[in-house]
Amino acid sequence: MTARDDLTSEIDATLRRPLFLTRLGMGAEVIVRAFWPLWSIALAVLGFLMLGLQDYMPIEAVWVVLAAAGLAAVWAVLRGTRKFVWPSQESALARLDATLPGNPILAAMDSQAIGASDPASLAVWKAHQARMAARLKNAKAAEPDLRVSKADPFALRYVAVLVFLVAAVFGSVLKVQTVSAMGPTGSNLAAGPTWEGWLEPPYYTGRPSIYLNDIDDARLETPEGSRVTLRFYGEVGALSVTETVSNRVSPTATPEEVVEASTNTAQEFTVTRSGRLEIQGPGGRLWEIVATPDRAPEVARDGEIEMSYDGEAQIPFTAKDDYGISTGTARIQLALSEVDRRYGLRIDPEPRDVIELPLPMPIAGDRSEFTETLVDNFSQHPWANLPVTVSLSVTDEADQLGEAEPQVIDLPGRRFFDPMASAIIDLRRSLLWNRDNAEDIAMLMRAVSHRPDDVFRSSTDFLRLRTIMRRVEALSRVSMTDDQQAEIAQAMWDLAIRLEEGDLEDALERLQRAQDRLSEAMRNGASDQEIAELMQELREATDDYLRQLSRQAQQDRENNPDQEMTQNQNMMEMSQNDLQDMMDRIQELMEQGRMAEAQEALEQLRQMMENMQVTQGQGQQGQSPGEQAMEGLAETLREQQGLSDQAFRDLQEQFNPGQQGQQGQQPSQQGQGQQQGQGQQQGQGQQPGQGQNGQEGQSLEGSLADRQRALRQELNRQSQNLPGAGTEAGDAARDALDRAEGAMEGAEQALRENDLAGAIDNQSEAMEALREGMRNLGEAMAQQQQQGQGQQGMADGADPGQQRDPLGRNVGSNGQIGSNENLLQGEDVYRRARELLDEIRRRSGEGERPEEELEYLERLLDRF
Repeated sequence: MTARDDLTSEIDATLRRPLFLTRLGMGAEVIVRAFWPLWSIALAVLGFLMLGLQDYMPIEAVWVVLAAAGLAAVWAVLRGTRKFVWPSQESALARLDATLPGNPILAAMDSQAIGASDPASLAVWKAHQARMAARLKNAKAAEPDLRVSKADPFALRYVAVLVFLVAAVFGSVLKVQTVSAMGPTGSNLAAGPTWEGWLEPPYYTGRPSIYLNDIDDARLETPEGSRVTLRFYGEVGALSVTETVSNRVSPTATPEEVVEASTNTAQEFTVTRSGRLEIQGPGGRLWEIVATPDRAPEVARDGEIEMSYDGEAQIPFTAKDDYGISTGTARIQLALSEVDRRYGLRIDPEPRDVIELPLPMPIAGDRSEFTETLVDNFSQHPWANLPVTVSLSVTDEADQLGEAEPQVIDLPGRRFFDPMASAIIDLRRSLLWNRDNAEDIAMLMRAVSHRPDDVFRSSTDFLRLRTIMRRVEALSRVSMTDDQQAEIAQAMWDLAIRLEEGDLEDALERLQRAQDRLSEAMRNGASDQEIAELMQELREATDDYLRQLSRQAQQDRENNPDQEMTQNQNMMEMSQNDLQDMMDRIQELMEQGRMAEAQEALEQLRQMMENMQVTQGQGQQGQSPGEQAMEGLAETLREQQGLSDQAFRDLQEQFNPGQQGQQGQQPSQQGQGQQQGQGQQQGQGQQPGQGQNGQEGQSLEGSLADRQRALRQELNRQSQNLPGAGTEAGDAARDALDRAEGAMEGAEQALRENDLAGAIDNQSEAMEALREGMRNLGEAMAQQQQQGQGQQGMADGADPGQQRDPLGRNVGSNGQIGSNENLLQGEDVYRRARELLDEIRRRSGEGERPEEELEYLERLLDRF
């Protein structure tokens, strides 16, 4: 044996295992690439059968699918056979050699071409072969490449795998055998006929499905609307069904149609009544089906309607159903036959849509029986406080309707106690009842405002009424549109609200009335509900009184700017939260039955409120630029109000000459005193906008126009020096002052043209824009200082209360908001939460608040 033969034998021994594995991997590559369509078809068909899709298809369609799959499988076999070639030893050796560095297999098996007779050359060659042979010891089988992406660019093989995996998870291998029952008659007689059945109650009942094969002859109770599903396997006609629980077979059906319906291999029908269900044939069963009816839902009002002071109505109702309520609706329509057809209601009303409101449903929990409250405010609706018919209806998941007996009630709406406000609301209702009442409404407005000084507390209120009256008179001669009608109605509502809120005396009277009612309730042993309502009334009256007291204090400081309030040693500061704490304490004592102590605490609160004075948190010294700007704007607003009042008196004089002199000298003397004071300020070098008077030699309108121009120029100067630049609130303040300046310019032009009515309208716009600018400026100052300087109450002998944030927590002396204390600090958690929710609802109903705040409040109500 030569050295070459020895080397070849050594190579074969070293490469036998890696070469075998490499050849085997190459064979796998050939099989996969040749037969991937075959196994893809097999997996797809198997997944189709495991999912049981054949049970939902006609027999013919199933066999067409299977035949197509069979033809595709034959094609795949032929294709694979044609492409299949087992790899040779040489190709495997070449594949293995290619995986090694330097192709050592070929080098080891090669022979020397030249220099074989040269000993030196031969020695080098043998060393080279020995080195290559040594590399063969590291030889490993080449990894097979099983990718077929070039042959399957659409990845159909993955679709087949996905179908099979879905069938493996959600299907069953047992369903594959159902294909045998679809063969020609007599092909599977040996297996014998069999069946499967399910009874599925409606989903909303929450009851489970029943597998009928597990239920022997028995009495089954199931809700109406349950679905029966049957599947017959084996010879067609060997099994049949007879049932009296559905209406699937018409009474006029022919015998052939009845037989066909009873022997279908796939049957589904709905249980509509009690009866028998029988499967006839081998392994048949008989059941007595008792169909329990789905009762219609019920709804009814639950208790009396409650209404808040601002007209928000709470209509409680209760609803129940055997499986659960789905939706509910409240329909409110005018009970015309019950209306007192007098005055503005004597003519037929304009047609209006029925009020439809969705009934609130429980967000979570059982809806089979519950009690909820429909909350809404109908105060501004034309039917407010008129007889209406309320109809409540609910539906269940089966779309069955349940209705409550219609009831006639007075549609809840806000009550107005101020005579003028009540009269305006009545006229508003007449306008919304039918716009043909416009002429009578205008006449009545002129009548009730004949002597404005005896009726209106402010000339601005009379101005608003007169503007509305002129608008109604003008539109009474033409066809009033829906938008115009709605605009006038809104203006009348706003005026009535303004009149109803009243001034300081009204607020004090309301507060005293609330205190008296609460004191009487203590003596009479009122219930907890009555106590809560009366305490809420007291809180609202206290808040209103504090607002009016603050406004009065501001007016007093404006009228007497040199007068300063001095604080004696016996006067202690109390915040509004401290007053709230006192009222909470009173309510707590009453709820505990300690009426004597509650009466004593109420009397202390009464004395403090009577001695209440309102001061500002800071004096005049060391004022910041923002405070100076705020005072300047307040002075400008007062000047603008004075100009508007003067223009209004001049307008009155034009319509009623000599009336001003007949109504007494006090108003004119006051106006003269103001003009003299203003003239003195101008003479002392005050700014133009702070003390411009009319020139004695000019006409009245010209004098007012000059004063208006000077005031506009002063506002322009103030706008340029306004702090808070760069902040959102500061920019909003500048925009509002720009609008005020534009309105002042319009008022000046109207005064020069002797258009007093137009000038008053522009002046009203200017004052409203000034107020908005001051509000925005205050917000900007609060953002910069990180603390507000709110009002504080000062009462004789009161204990000093701690300063609190809006959530009722104590704040530190450095103004930092918040603490580690609990939010309520011992108060009744549920009562406090209810109060907060009521306050959010109240504020969300105030349309004058900014749109962003109203949207935020709506989001809070939706969540809580």
